[in-house]
Amino acid sequence: MTVDIHKSDGPQDGPRDVTRVAPESIKAIPVRHYGRYVSAVVAIGVLVALVYAFAQGDVNWDAVPDYFFDSQILTGVKNTVVITVLAMLLGVVLGIVLAVMRLSKNPVTSAIAWFYIWFFRGTPVYVQLLVWFNLGIVFEYINLGPIYKDEWSSFMTPFLCALLGLGLNEAAYMAEICRAGLQSVDEGQTEAAHALGMSHGRTLRRIVVPQAMRVIVPPTGNEVINMLKTSSLAVAVQYTELLRATQNVSQTSGATVEMLFLAAVWYMILTSVLSIGQYYLERYYARGSSRSLPPTPFQRIRVNLLSLGRPKGGVA
Repeated sequence: MTVDIHKSDGPQDGPRDVTRVAPESIKAIPVRHYGRYVSAVVAIGVLVALVYAFAQGDVNWDAVPDYFFDSQILTGVKNTVVITVLAMLLGVVLGIVLAVMRLSKNPVTSAIAWFYIWFFRGTPVYVQLLVWFNLGIVFEYINLGPIYKDEWSSFMTPFLCALLGLGLNEAAYMAEICRAGLQSVDEGQTEAAHALGMSHGRTLRRIVVPQAMRVIVPPTGNEVINMLKTSSLAVAVQYTELLRATQNVSQTSGATVEMLFLAAVWYMILTSVLSIGQYYLERYYARGSSRSLPPTPFQRIRVNLLSLGRPKGGVA
């Protein structure tokens, strides 16, 4: 509220002295959200109950740190990382080829790509792994002339079986991700590149793919994390990854449930590392679409630490 007080000893049309009174401060009463307090108490209660139930259970928790860096466990972790990287590499490369084939105007190549995606997305990964493992019933020998000749059982090792089963299945999903990313780029970009005399392949490499990466990267990061966990299915073909390594340790130690918890901890560590890498990769490819990049978690921590050392009411 503003009050004007006029003081004048002379004529009304002369100068006036105006005194302004500061407006009254508004007293804001925050709205209380009682539902938040109730939900927080319920969530804490459920968490405490779960922790108490696991603590009172017949679980030898000391076995988890005792076998955490066991040689067999570390070998399983290494094999899991290796098969994840190689299967994703196979899936990404083949997925890009299939995506280009799907977008081709050639009906034959487009139909082949469509059938591949339909088949590998329509059957479970576990079934595909078993098919590769037992395909020796159909192909008893691998005969490539003077290059290679051997029995199927010797050729199809557990590693190769896991690689083909996981990688070829992943290619079907990566094909759809890449196709969506390529179609997200405006057709005017391609037309402009062709008008400048660029070939179709160079247009893809220099114009279309760099712009499509900001659409392709986020779901690809999710596929990498999913591949890390899906690699546990390779136990069906006797590939010694993390889950099989923990099963081998549990047979000698007798700590079956404890080794499953150990495997879960290792999977969570690996997925956390991959999630950090995915965040920075998405941030890198977001440079062309955002005016200013959001601060990284380390930058936020640094800003908060610096703000604690600044004096109130001034600049340090």
